[in-house]
Amino acid sequence: MPKEKVPFHQLKQYIPEESFEGVMYYIRHYKVQLTVTRARQSILGDYRHAHAGKNHRISVNGNLNKYSFLITLLHELAHLFTYERFGHRVQAHGTEWKAAFGNILARFLKQKVFPADIAATLAHSLQNPAASSCADEKLLRVLKNYDPVKEGYFLLEQLPAGSLFEIKGKRIFSKGDKIRKRFKCQELATGKWYLFSPVYDVVKIP
Repeated sequence: MPKEKVPFHQLKQYIPEESFEGVMYYIRHYKVQLTVTRARQSILGDYRHAHAGKNHRISVNGNLNKYSFLITLLHELAHLFTYERFGHRVQAHGTEWKAAFGNILARFLKQKVFPADIAATLAHSLQNPAASSCADEKLLRVLKNYDPVKEGYFLLEQLPAGSLFEIKGKRIFSKGDKIRKRFKCQELATGKWYLFSPVYDVVKIP
């Protein structure tokens, strides 16, 4: 989908209904310009601070399920809170951001807007949340339970070693050994090696 500003009433279709009023409080209070964008490979959301007469801007990928969308939006709001308090004086995902993100997650957990499995996983990460839900394998696994089924896709960990698989952009890889938490895979066209999460969605090549 193209990048577009979201009318407030349409935000309901992207997040759990029970979270709408809580989210709108922050959007209105901080005058956030919220946009929904097409799927991006490298990021799920983005925050740009207010400057030169422009409001705070947050973008979130529109292909996320409603729980992933909400968590990503809260992640970016935590960046806003951190900037409002500390400006550029702290690291993007440092202690200050972790505290802000943990606090806002705790507020929404109390409102019981998440299913039990997601809530339990989030509760374990409140003190030290990951810089991205993609970096938190346990959270990523439970969030995938709420994704629509994608015909023909597999989790990388489901493929035998040596299998060929394709990702977006028609890039083809050979699955290699697991290095700690990720699989080392070689791109056929370039010979370069990349590390993939075991729960990365791929298309198996016969």
